Amino acid sequence: MARRAAIHKNNQYRVSMMLAALVVLMLMVVVAIGSISMNNKLESYTQREANLIEQIAVEHERAQEIENQEKYTHTMKFIEEIARKRLGLVYEGEIIFRQGN
Repeated sequence: MARRAAIHKNNQYRVSMMLAALVVLMLMVVVAIGSISMNNKLESYTQREANLIEQIAVEHERAQEIENQEKYTHTMKFIEEIARKRLGLVYEGEIIFRQGN
């Protein structure tokens, strides 16, 4: 009878160890799947970050162009250009030559 109890205990120990190993294996699978998912997200976010950095650089260039255009619109050269082209104004004493149609 003692031998039977020892065998029963030994079998319970093996079953317990197998269950523990199974749980550990399942946890490893879940962690591996999570790790793959996180790596995919990281790659996606890295690509998105690179795109956003590129967009920021383009927008900085555009902002610089707008700033330069604004500075130009405050110059006398720009004012004179607009007055001549759009308003048809000329300096006093200036002669205008036009081609006839």
